[in-house]
This record gives sequence, C-alpha cells and structure tokens, in this order.
Amino acid sequence: MADKIRCRWCVGDTLYEKYHDEEWGRPVHDDDKLFEFLLLETFQAGLSWITILRKRENFAKAFDNFDYKKIARYDDDKIAGLLQDPGIIRNRLKVLSAISNAQAFMKIQEEFGSFSKYYWDFTEGKIIDNQPASMGQVPATTPLSDKISKDMKKRGFKFVGSTVIYANMQATGMVNDHVTECWTRG
Repeated sequence: MADKIRCRWCVGDTLYEKYHDEEWGRPVHDDDKLFEFLLLETFQAGLSWITILRKRENFAKAFDNFDYKKIARYDDDKIAGLLQDPGIIRNRLKVLSAISNAQAFMKIQEEFGSFSKYYWDFTEGKIIDNQPASMGQVPATTPLSDKISKDMKKRGFKFVGSTVIYANMQATGMVNDHVTECWTRG
C-alpha cells in the first residue's frame, strides 16, 4: 500500500499507516470497541496518539482487554499494580478515570440500552463527512464535540474534554476527516 495516498499525519510510520488504513474513521457501533477507544483517547490527552498506539497491546493486557465491567470494579491493589506498569501511561488521575469512566459507561448502557445508541444519537446515527482538502482544514474541536463533552462530564466521565471527544469521534467514524485525496475515502 506504499503507492496509496494517505492522510499526511500517518505517513512514514507503519503502525500509524496500518491504524489509518484499517481503523481510523471506520464507523464503530460495538460497545466493547467504543470503550476501548474511549479509554485509549483519555490516556492520550496531552500526548501523541502514536505513543498510545505503541502501547495499545500493553493497555489491553493491563486493563483486562478493555473489559469495562471488570475495570469498573478495580480495587486499590489493581490500581497500585497499574501505577507500577511501565507498559502503560502511569498517570494516577488517568488510571482512576478509567475506573470511573467504566462505571459511567455502564450507567449510560442502562439508560439508553447501549453506549453506541447514546453516542451516535448525537448525530442521529449519521456520519459527519467533512471532506477536508488538507489536514489544515480539520478542526481540533467542534460545537458538537463541545456538546458531547459537556454531557459526558455531567454524567461523570473524566478526561473527556472537547479535543479528546473530537479525536474519539474521528477514531470511531462518527466524523470522517480523511482528506479528499486519501485512498480510504474509496
């Protein structure tokens, strides 16, 4: 796929290119996968996404393969172990947020039937296709990401500022920000 035109942000790193080609911008409706992306995005806050991608397998091992039901019940011993794990981002507030976010995630499932329904209802189930000509036309936040962030914070989520939410919207395909010349636009 070396001859394919991609969004510039991923070019030159095989892990980034694989993520771009196979995952980024593809619509996700599965709650398990949505939680995985949410957990990874919250740990990414203030860091580069490639840092998180390089540690993704470590995060999966450390966080019980992103099983939010297990994460919601983590105790002090598990937290202490996570804070000693060099394979992940060892930020106490982010580790604690993974637990509270798992709990909030399940409350949303109870209220809406699934997190996917809650999340995708913000766009009425539709993909926002911005068709940017260049990455310079891609915003870091939007009024919609502001709205989702505010609602999630009200529901007890942590590390879900508007920038994190917009990145999550892109990652889970709610927003298609692949540049118009990118081969993945098909």
